[in-house]
Amino acid sequence: MKRAAAAAFATVLFLTTHSSARADIADYEFRLVQTDVKQGNGAIVAVRLVDKRSGKAVPDAVIFATRIDMAPDGMETMAAPIEPLPTIEPGVYRFRTNLVMAGRWRLSLGAKIQGEAGTIENRLVLKAMP
Repeated sequence: MKRAAAAAFATVLFLTTHSSARADIADYEFRLVQTDVKQGNGAIVAVRLVDKRSGKAVPDAVIFATRIDMAPDGMETMAAPIEPLPTIEPGVYRFRTNLVMAGRWRLSLGAKIQGEAGTIENRLVLKAMP
C-alpha cells in the first residue's frame, strides 16, 4: 500500500513539475529587429522570435503565413509581395519586400514552433523611410 501511494505521489509530482515548465504558445512573440526600414524594392525586414519568459531567440520555427500591407495608414488593400530569405542568425527571420511608398506598414506572421502546440500569430508595425 505504501509503495502504491509513493508511486502515485511521484507521478503527480512529475506531471506537475513538467506541465508547469512547458511553454504556452502565448509565451512567444515576434519582434522587429528594426522599426524603420528603407523604402523601396528589395527592402529587408527582419524579425526575432523570442521566448518572453527567458528573452532568448527561438530558432527553427516554421513560418507559413506572411503578409505586408499599409493597414496602419488606412490602406489595407495596398499589399506588397514578400519572400523569405535565408537565416544568418538563429532565431532571426528575414524577408525581402517592395515597400513602394513611405509610411507605416503592417507585417503579419503565422508560425509553428518546434515542440509546441498551437500557432503563433503576430502583427508588427514598421515604418518605411524615404
